[in-house]
Amino acid sequence: MNSQNNTACYRYLDEEGRVVAELPAFARDPETLHGLYRWMVLTRTFDAKAVSLQRTGRLGTYATSLGQEAVAVAIGAALRADDVLLPSFREQGAQLMRNVSMVELFSYWGGDERGSCFAKQNEDFPICVPVGSHAPHAAGVALAFKLRRQERVAICVLGDGATSKGDFYEAMNFAGVQNLPLVFVVNNNQWAISVPRRNQTAAPTLAAKALSAGIAGEQIDGNDVIATKACLEDALARARAGGGPSLVEAVTYRLGDHTTADDARRYRDDQDVSAHWKQEPISRLRNFMVGQDCWGKDQEEDLIRTCREEVEEAAALYESRSPQPVESMFDWLYETLPDSLKEQRQALIDETRASARRNGDGNG
Repeated sequence: MNSQNNTACYRYLDEEGRVVAELPAFARDPETLHGLYRWMVLTRTFDAKAVSLQRTGRLGTYATSLGQEAVAVAIGAALRADDVLLPSFREQGAQLMRNVSMVELFSYWGGDERGSCFAKQNEDFPICVPVGSHAPHAAGVALAFKLRRQERVAICVLGDGATSKGDFYEAMNFAGVQNLPLVFVVNNNQWAISVPRRNQTAAPTLAAKALSAGIAGEQIDGNDVIATKACLEDALARARAGGGPSLVEAVTYRLGDHTTADDARRYRDDQDVSAHWKQEPISRLRNFMVGQDCWGKDQEEDLIRTCREEVEEAAALYESRSPQPVESMFDWLYETLPDSLKEQRQALIDETRASARRNGDGNG
């Protein structure tokens, strides 16, 4: 663990995609590399479409994972089907790999809570926008696995800003004391909205915070999908075998704004962002594959085309989806709705119908 700065110490590929350490076995398999690359490209294509929809008023505020695709995709590749993912709000890649559909993700960011009711993924948690609040939930999930004697692991993904919150410390401390099958992944993109990492904590690395809970901590190059996948597989295997929880700090960089409601130019230098574009994960893996003679121009063009078609089809389905009934905002609050809310619900239904009649008469 590097205790002096933010420089990642665990990597297999440098910024140019050159090998700097002996590769794990899976990285010698072209099919595996192609799969990782495809998911990263698909994630970036999905993000671009989501931003486009938001800019044209067809989606709500959206948080992209631009420049951070390797972290989510490595998580998706490392997890078993029966493990449980507790994401924050930039793990689109992992969610897509775990059978959450693009239509569901578009729906969620479009303000439709049906987007959190995954048709093919019943146990992963929904997107968590409150910072760090899902860390105690992850500890609870992992405790359930331990009590049931199941060989399953919970993985909780947080941003660097979340490591400064009490929820994170309490969950990590409990996980350490109880020796839970839990892996915390800190997606360190260097910014907690407008607050740089250096102003968030005096800890030498975020991985070093594992020491306070007596658990394993590792800092990796989060722009190297091979290193990230290998490290997570080790941490998950250790947790699954009863070896306890881990904290993995994946050092990456947020190339875009915090969300579509943010303008990062107000607080960071364009030159700094440009420098980090040279380290982003997609070109790094592509350069490696080209150097290994297992990727070429035709494959690249085919992949870009198919990803765009897949995303455009999902966007069209999302936009054609009928909206939820307005009264549905009341329907999942209580097992039995209180009388006062029943009255409000009925009043809303009556007003909505009256408004529809008025609009119908006016249009007629």
